[in-house]
Amino acid sequence: MNLKRARKARARSEAEAKAEANRIAHGRTKTEKKLTKAEQEAVARKLDGHKRNDD
Repeated sequence: MNLKRARKARARSEAEAKAEANRIAHGRTKTEKKLTKAEQEAVARKLDGHKRNDD
């Protein structure tokens, strides 16, 4: 197999994987983004509530 073709094929597959990740991250509706943000904030609040205050 030609090395140039193999390199190009690998680059195409990597680019496709990156594009898929971007579609997942950025291709969401405003409501989905708000829901995710609210879930993350709830988890952070819960974690902060369980922290010890050792002085």
